[in-house]
Amino acid sequence: MHPRTGLPHAALAELYGTARSTISRAIGEAEGIRLRIDGAETQVRRPKAGQPGRRAFVSGKRKQNTIKTTTVSDGQGRLLWSGANRPGRMHDQTAARTEGIAEQFRLHPVVKAEVDEGYRGLANAFPGQVSAPPKKPKDDAPPGEHYAWQEMRRRQSSARICVEHTNAELRQWRPLQRYTTRREDYAETHRAIASLAADRSAHRPTRRKLSTALVLVRRDAF
Repeated sequence: MHPRTGLPHAALAELYGTARSTISRAIGEAEGIRLRIDGAETQVRRPKAGQPGRRAFVSGKRKQNTIKTTTVSDGQGRLLWSGANRPGRMHDQTAARTEGIAEQFRLHPVVKAEVDEGYRGLANAFPGQVSAPPKKPKDDAPPGEHYAWQEMRRRQSSARICVEHTNAELRQWRPLQRYTTRREDYAETHRAIASLAADRSAHRPTRRKLSTALVLVRRDAF
């Protein structure tokens, strides 16, 4: 509501029936989020033989007919956005660019994110904003370099494991485990499930601090 309308904090406090300080704290937390971005695949029905674009759904990683999506979470595993549906053969990096995700980093230079190897190009384009796993040293590199690489990779994986947990939460819904109906309807189904999952995660207290949901979490705290 704040970025869409630009309403003052006091006006938002009246709208949500809470204190102005609560609004200011919630907005401050949202502005300080370091995003986690990851791709996920759902198996779908194989297109009919002879149909144009049939091979586009064959995933090179899973060797199945899939549809890929992109998921964005915060550091506590709360789902912020999930979409960018595309055939399984398309690379994660390509999807990020065609969907306009890369452009958002250019427009918002303070935004930072943790990604995996599939978004290496995004990290190269925005080195100060996007962090990807370090490149593996050559086989003849000193043992110390290999040890440092393993340690940096472990830390980076630990920083972005929360988005994998978010994808796992989406996979608890059976249609996103294996989608057996028309592929043309997948995007709408995924969007509906992602909305329900995001609403549930927004009202869920975390181990480190409470959610930024304004009303329900305050009741839970009391």
